[in-house]
Amino acid sequence: MNPEERRLLAVTCFGHFLSHYNMLVFPSVAMPLAAMLGLPLGAVLPISLYQYLLMGVTALPWGLACDRFGAKPLLVLFFLGAGISGLVAALVITDPFLLTLALAGVGLFSGCYHPAGLGLVARGITRIARGMAYNGIFGNLGLGAAPLFTGVAVWLWGPRAAFVVLGVLNLMGFVSMVLLRVDEPQRAQGQEARSTQGLAGPFLILLCAMMLAGFTYRGMTVTLPAYLEFRGPELLTWFQAVGGAGISGNLMATIITSGIFTIGAFGQLAGGWLGERVDPRWGYFSFHAISWPAVLFMVWASNLPLALLALVYAFFLIGMQPMENTLVSRLSPPAFQHTAYGVKFVLTFGIGALAVELAGLVQTSWGLSSVYLGIAGFTALVLVAILLLISRTPKMNPA
Repeated sequence: MNPEERRLLAVTCFGHFLSHYNMLVFPSVAMPLAAMLGLPLGAVLPISLYQYLLMGVTALPWGLACDRFGAKPLLVLFFLGAGISGLVAALVITDPFLLTLALAGVGLFSGCYHPAGLGLVARGITRIARGMAYNGIFGNLGLGAAPLFTGVAVWLWGPRAAFVVLGVLNLMGFVSMVLLRVDEPQRAQGQEARSTQGLAGPFLILLCAMMLAGFTYRGMTVTLPAYLEFRGPELLTWFQAVGGAGISGNLMATIITSGIFTIGAFGQLAGGWLGERVDPRWGYFSFHAISWPAVLFMVWASNLPLALLALVYAFFLIGMQPMENTLVSRLSPPAFQHTAYGVKFVLTFGIGALAVELAGLVQTSWGLSSVYLGIAGFTALVLVAILLLISRTPKMNPA
């Protein structure tokens, strides 16, 4: 990559790290927060509903704004707004209503990243699949860092500290955006000819597949720390034997969740590598197909088998994203790259945010294991949608 492409990736990768970090702080603090507020977990989980909802439903207007005004000023706004909202959340943590509003602010500004950042990668990086893979790795590192940083902060200083860390990290992103020079790219040479544009029907099918996958992604990320804590008593015993009796179930679960998402970064590399060698439609299908039995068996697993199955599921669920984003680039009009990614994230993060409310209801009525049975059902529907997409589109060259 040339220096301009490297600067662009530096900005978008850090933004991707924080956009996912912002969304994974709350699940990791949910159990301690429930204890602090004296509420059951099923009542605490919906506090994050508007955070996830706004991150998704605002993606389309953010994408339109990026196509109109450029992505760089909106990325600056993302870092600044999310940082301030995180610090406000720390101040109002004992008031569920005000905390809901502060987290909604985190989600509102975090919703800017994906249409802005992914649109920049699609327009400014010649080798799309590889650029998406590098970008995705940092998003995955954000997934991995959030449970770890949050678990340690809660263990040392309490739940309030988790949101202080969130705010400070985002303000660091704001400072970096002020200092770095990133030009708005034109569409990279060679991508125009490879774009399979004008296929409105297949793009709608792809949107349906991504929406269903959004349910599975959000359902898993918002419940995994609590699920590991509930179903991992033997893991907690092992952690306490190694690290001391003071290690809590929440710290154990967040450390394991952090490891799962960090290792999932290699899934992004695998997805980018495969996307440069096979038809991205079939690569997309294969990753989802491998993830399905893993999440199904999570319904009955516990302790180490549960952690290993969660690792396999996350590896392939997250690893498919470079190929998914390549398909968005191929099937959308070049002049509306930011808007196309905005539409994607309205469906995956916006409608997918309803999985937070649904997970709370299912957990209250039937337990957390039933949440994963539902995730397996949605994954099966994703596979059906991808097969339909393959039947309606011509063969595609590797990215």
